[in-house]
This record gives sequence, structure tokens and C-alpha cells, in this order.
Amino acid sequence: MTAITVSHAKPGPEAKRDPRYLALRNFAISISVFNVLGYTLLGFEQPWLWPIIAALAAYVTEIALELVSAWAQRRPARFLGNGARGVYEFLLPSHITAMAVNMLLYANNQILPVLFGVFAGVAGKHVLQAPIAGRMRHYMNPSNFGITLALVCFGSWVSIAPPYEFTENADRFFRVAIPLIIVMAGTVINSMLTKKIPLIVGWVGGFVIQAVIRHEVWDVALASALAPMSGVAFVLFTNYMISDPGTTPVKPRDQFVFGASVAGAYGVLMLFNVVYTLFFAVTVVCAVRGIGWWVAHLVQKRRASEAHRRDETEGRPVALGESTSEAVAA
Repeated sequence: MTAITVSHAKPGPEAKRDPRYLALRNFAISISVFNVLGYTLLGFEQPWLWPIIAALAAYVTEIALELVSAWAQRRPARFLGNGARGVYEFLLPSHITAMAVNMLLYANNQILPVLFGVFAGVAGKHVLQAPIAGRMRHYMNPSNFGITLALVCFGSWVSIAPPYEFTENADRFFRVAIPLIIVMAGTVINSMLTKKIPLIVGWVGGFVIQAVIRHEVWDVALASALAPMSGVAFVLFTNYMISDPGTTPVKPRDQFVFGASVAGAYGVLMLFNVVYTLFFAVTVVCAVRGIGWWVAHLVQKRRASEAHRRDETEGRPVALGESTSEAVAA
């Protein structure tokens, strides 16, 4: 089905062997197929023209903001130089965002909240960035961020797509088969391409733990606390939303902590009766992670500045072209 992703794979022939590109491509194909099946067989209720409009809006937003970013940074736009294939690869993330926002938001007959969610998700990649591993990268899950912002700004207009839409027209066999197919497809993508299995383990395990804690401490019915795990929405969220390769850690241990943190945030938000908790939990954790990157960058910058001033005070000038770290090591 879907994939909610954000990072741009490097265009060009190398992309054929790049797991990031393969993940983006497979995510885009799977979410497109799921949308087609949803409108033709499953029971999606919004107009069939909406995913097409959402995709076009995402393409225009992505290209326009990339041109602005390229002009501001005095660099070529990332979709130029590789012909149609370069444009295709560049637009894969925005296509996924458009399909996901349109599919997971329910706006009745109002398309404006959907377009707002698509715009917010795509634009967030260009605005909400932090210095990560030596370069500026976005840290908010685009689709999740767009959906969250639409829910906040259009709370009386929209909601999350009701779960029955995913199985409304399916018979008993397919109602069981649909989640299994989603799990199998998601497991293949996340184990072979995105390498996010530790994150999913942390998320699912943390979800069970927070449910048990809420049951033991706050007397929440355990069956009720665990009930979301039995729905198609939870399966989709687990396999395609939370595992976004562009805004989650790479190292297995960090992945596990990220997944467990989302589960912990979910449990805390549930105690405060926050609705649409899955999406807000991811937004909170991604935001905290982005703030953490900025704090680490500023602390490192301050230490480098102090080391530079100390060198000047001690009478050891830093040679032209020599980094502060090299001067300190010397």
C-alpha cells in the first residue's frame, strides 16, 4: 500500500541500485495501487478525482519550492540534468505524500483541507530542517506532518478516514486478507530496503507496554488499550507511516528508541484524551528530534568558538584553512 517518505534519492543511473530509490519507487507504486483498489473495490468515499488533484498540487509545490531553494542556495535544481528520469525520481516523495494525505484524511466534500495537508507536508521539507550529519536535512515526516496540521487547522471540517472504508466492500475472506497483504508487503520493504525492522519492533513492543501500564496504573481496560492493533489503520501506520526512511534514525539501536518513543508519546497523549493520537505522537517525536539536532549543533558551534578564542588568548593563531578541531588536536 503506502509509504510515507520524504527523502530524495539521488537521480541518475546509480539510483537503480540505491535502496533509497527502490524504497521510494516501491512505496509510490504500492500506495498508488492501494488508492486505485480503494476507489474501485474497497470503499473509499471521497471523489476519485481528488488523488489526481492532490498529486498535481504536490508536484507543483515541490518544483516551485525547489526552484526557490536552488536560487537562494545558488545551486542547480535537483530535478535538472537527468531528463525525464530525474524529474520522475525527484517527484516520488511528493507523490507519496499526496496519495497518503488524500487517503488518510476524510474531508467529506471539501478538498481544501486535503490540498492544505499536501502543501504543508511538501513545504515542511523545505522549511523544517536541521543540521544533521554535516548537512541540512528535513526532520518532520511529511505526510504525517501534513495530516497533523490539517487536523489542527480544519478540526471541524476533517477527520481521519474511518477504518470501514478500507474493508467496506470486501467479503469476510478479504477483510482478513487485506491486513495480511499489507503486513507482508510492508515487511518486505522495511526489511530489505528501508532496514527499519528495529524501529517497528520498538514501536509495536512499546505500544503493548504503554497499554499494560495504562491498564495497571490508570485502570484502562486492557482490551480497549490494545484494540487499535487489530485495525487496518494501525497496520498501515506501522508498516508505512512510522518507518519513513527520510526522518527516522539509521542505526538499529536509535531506530528502536525512536519507535519506543512514539509509543511512549502515544500513551501520554492518550492520558490527556488527545484524539488522532497516532499522528500527533509521530509529530511530537519528530519535532523533539529536530530540536535535539539543533541543540547539538549550537552546542558544538559554541565549543568550537570557545576553543578558537582560547587559542587566540594563548597566542597560538589558527592557520588559514585549518579547522578548529585540528587546532585543538595540535
